Amino acid sequence: MSLPENPVILIPARLKATRLPRKPLADIHGEPMIVHVWRRAVEAGLGPVYVACGEEETAQAVKAAGGNAVMTDPDLPSGSDRIYQALGLIDPEKAFDAVINFQGDLPTIDPQVIRAVLAPLAEAQVDIATLAFEITEPREASDPNVVKAVISLAPGAKTGRALYFTRALAPGGKGPLYHHIGLYAYRRAALEKFESLAPAPLEVREKLEQLRALEAGMRIDVALVDRVPPGVDTPEDLEHARTMLAPGNNPFVRS
Repeated sequence: MSLPENPVILIPARLKATRLPRKPLADIHGEPMIVHVWRRAVEAGLGPVYVACGEEETAQAVKAAGGNAVMTDPDLPSGSDRIYQALGLIDPEKAFDAVINFQGDLPTIDPQVIRAVLAPLAEAQVDIATLAFEITEPREASDPNVVKAVISLAPGAKTGRALYFTRALAPGGKGPLYHHIGLYAYRRAALEKFESLAPAPLEVREKLEQLRALEAGMRIDVALVDRVPPGVDTPEDLEHARTMLAPGNNPFVRS
């Protein structure tokens, strides 16, 4: 089966972040962070890009930079809910056959990494695709804020089927551990099915939305990437992003 022919990238954004209030509008060298994120998505070259905004102020910032913005209910509980509502608003005729949910707090991500998330959908049985990278720092293995992807991988393979996601250290025994990155590509029908499901027990227990799909029997495959820069969740993260995106710097050069 070939890759989806007409994907769209949707970036959920709202101003009610707790650790870094008004995060999408945080200044990075004279422009709001959400504009930098929008640019990374455009640079990926996968298809049209829309920012699904919870507030008019964010939409205005995106439009001022030349981007597309769509207003969504500010009280929606999750990013997947926001992109689902946005998709219905921008594409009621269902022309887009895949939807990439790209986090609004990754202004320094390499556009090649965004492109990588679509690859697992070349397999017909895959409903949802996502990303992970191998953990190299021991502290990440035991950190509950680092979500681990338990993946069935053939020797040497760069894509495998997700069996579980957890905040615990898993799987046991010798072998690599994988840090999950919350960037998803959904077949359109898969996103519609996911949004029709009630929260699942393991999802509620682990506070991991993707477990809803697994508990419902949906297939999630994971593409491995070298690494993804941390999201901007704190003032310290924001300063790091400003340094990486300083004029003259290339944030995509690997050290």
